[in-house]
Amino acid sequence: MYSAKHPTFSATPTLLRRFGSQLIKSTVLSASTSLRVLALGGEAFPLLTVLKSWRGVDNKTQIFNIYGITEVSSWATFYRIPEKFLNSTLKCELPVPLGFPLLGTVVEVRDTNGFTIQEGRGQVFLGGRKRVCFLDDETTVPLGTMRATGDLVMVKDGEMFFLGRKDSQIKRHGKRLNIELVQQVAEGLQQVESCAVTWYNQEKLILFVVSKNDFVKEYIFKELQKHLPSHAIPDELLLIESLPFTSHGKIDVLELNKIYLNYLNLKSGCKLNGKEELWEKLQYFWKSILNLSEDPLKVPNESLFLNSGGDSLKSVRFLNEIEKLVGTSVPGLLEIILSSSILEIYNHVLQTVFPDEDLEFSKNHATKRKFSDSNQEETSGKSLHQKSVMTLSCDNELTAFTAVSRGSQILSLNTKSFTRLGLCSSAHSSDLISPTNTQNVKSLNPPALLGKSQDASCVAEVSEAGTCVAAAKKMELRVRWRSDTGKCVDASPLVVIPAVEKPSPTVYMGSHSHRMMALDLHSGKVKWEQILGDRIESSACVSRCGNFIVVGCYNGLVYVLKSNSGETHWTFPTEDAVKSSAAVDPTTGLLYVGSHDQHAYALDIYEKKCVWKLHCGGTVSSSPCLSLLPHHLYVATLGGLLLAINPATGKRVWQYSCGKPLFSSPRCGLQYVCIGCVDGSLLCFTHCGEQVWQFSTGEPIFSSPCTSASEQEIFFGSHDCFIYCCNMKGHLQWKFETTSRVYATPFAFHRQEGSSEMLLAAASTDGKLWILDSKSGQLQSVYELPGEVFSSPVVWESMLIIGCRNNYVYCLDLLGGYQI
Repeated sequence: MYSAKHPTFSATPTLLRRFGSQLIKSTVLSASTSLRVLALGGEAFPLLTVLKSWRGVDNKTQIFNIYGITEVSSWATFYRIPEKFLNSTLKCELPVPLGFPLLGTVVEVRDTNGFTIQEGRGQVFLGGRKRVCFLDDETTVPLGTMRATGDLVMVKDGEMFFLGRKDSQIKRHGKRLNIELVQQVAEGLQQVESCAVTWYNQEKLILFVVSKNDFVKEYIFKELQKHLPSHAIPDELLLIESLPFTSHGKIDVLELNKIYLNYLNLKSGCKLNGKEELWEKLQYFWKSILNLSEDPLKVPNESLFLNSGGDSLKSVRFLNEIEKLVGTSVPGLLEIILSSSILEIYNHVLQTVFPDEDLEFSKNHATKRKFSDSNQEETSGKSLHQKSVMTLSCDNELTAFTAVSRGSQILSLNTKSFTRLGLCSSAHSSDLISPTNTQNVKSLNPPALLGKSQDASCVAEVSEAGTCVAAAKKMELRVRWRSDTGKCVDASPLVVIPAVEKPSPTVYMGSHSHRMMALDLHSGKVKWEQILGDRIESSACVSRCGNFIVVGCYNGLVYVLKSNSGETHWTFPTEDAVKSSAAVDPTTGLLYVGSHDQHAYALDIYEKKCVWKLHCGGTVSSSPCLSLLPHHLYVATLGGLLLAINPATGKRVWQYSCGKPLFSSPRCGLQYVCIGCVDGSLLCFTHCGEQVWQFSTGEPIFSSPCTSASEQEIFFGSHDCFIYCCNMKGHLQWKFETTSRVYATPFAFHRQEGSSEMLLAAASTDGKLWILDSKSGQLQSVYELPGEVFSSPVVWESMLIIGCRNNYVYCLDLLGGYQI
């Protein structure tokens, strides 16, 4: 709107930006301007820092933030920017409120359940007792109708602050992001004239910039990293001469996507200009992914990705950037990234892209992880506390026990009969079956696929703060004990319960501090500690006889420790780090484990020998899974292979290439084998190696699957911040939104003894523990630990045990009248 008598101007912020900041400052908002009122609406209001940069000295124009939607005949609220804010010399990045309703307008903010809220995050609804607007084919509209705007706001101290459109909210790297925030921050940079952000194909965040003068892209990235979290940093930045606009004065997103597509086509036609450019790009990717961009020094040749702050997810991002750069897949690259120096990564890529080029250095001088030999005096470690808590049986004697590990896996051995003991899991897995009852496997559980698929899915949500609604507070979690390990605890607990009353149940856990600990389940008292040769991420496994605990270590050794004292019985050396957790065959007593040296091993711990060794075609980071019917060992690799192996001979039965790395461990049942993939898919196979179905999430799956007792449901988490439940036909039953990505494996357990109702325990990486109803996904309780969590929960009786990155192992009581 514009009036010559009382000059006012109403426009979108984007339309005003088309004039350029210098022209706005010298004319539209100069000291001599005749413009009395400037009303900006239709889009997110500019940051006050940007707005002040548009105003000339002594400008008196009144500036308003106006808000509304077409569904209520445009404007609904207004807010006048206080003069003290506009004239302040201090840098101000405070958001501007939406202001107050116009006469006859009703404004409500509702949460995801549709309830009106006075504080917090929600969606704006607009209407009024007499304010009516007809849409499309509507002929009658009841008075007082409230229209959903699709706009999200934060209500604080009675004021509404615009957060962005619902369709501008994306999940990136496992976290919620409003892309309009990225645009606002970029626009506030000194060298940026104007900019726009798009979510290209829902997979890449692209920043388009019109620059005030020439500058290098690295400047923008460095500045953005000062003001934005890592998950908000754009994937690419494009310099353009001007922004495209629609006829309504808004950014033309479709045209921007065409510009980016043309850029990709042009880029794909350009070959990498020699090995020098490859080295420079590797340095750039390394720094940007590890948030080291401000370091002006080159990355040292011997730098290791994991030691420089990298993790599994960042390694996948690094892999994707390199393969996009060279325009082809690079076999074995992920394993090199996880275990070798940047110079070795460079040489590995060089051999693929420029096979005729000379390597930068001799392989004999490569920076390699140092591994101990099998000299037990050097590798067995020092025992801190070896007071015996029970008498060790002879090697040929059997101890009756039940062992519980992540994913609801139960191992019940050396007892006269198989006992369910109130927990749930697949009875087909070897981890659950007593050798004396293997002939009755089929009778333990009904066959899969008997249930009818539910068509409707349920999406359960919680608030940003992680608090659950009052109606869902059916259980309370309270810390029973915690034990300090000295460093991060990423391993998952193993709980061993003897069949006799004494000794007491024991929790076995390893830590980054090199400590392997045995803790009393009920009290948390340390039974023994053993210092191994390097950090421990492998979860412990118990031997068939119950007298030994087996755990892998970063120094390349598999340690076999006496379960009652921690004393070393035997160490087996592999050629690289062992993060894989061992699996035991209850029929033979053999233990199977994988290594980063790309091999799977079958170990006879009683004869102290390796029975067989198989090259798997890629790093084995996850844990093997054993099936008795058929007798298969399933192993997954970071090269994307799922292998079925004959456990007796070590020969391949079949293999399947999933195309992307497999960090998830396979899980087998009576009919199927399931595994999660970095491409966001959960894959299901028959025991013959035929793919049955594929279920896709939005982000990588590192979580291993967990099945219900009937094998009718399968539970898993994703980096898209959801916990999923599918039936065994691959149909979604429900999904529950957490507050961070889900790395850990869920654990299903009975609501109470003798009940068929099941609960699900899960953890997200921000430290929250979630207790859900396994049938509906409804939240029962949530508890937040004071650190990140990559460990998986294990539940026994009324206790939940889990490791935390604040260096502690936690045992929490599940309260609320339930017996587990």
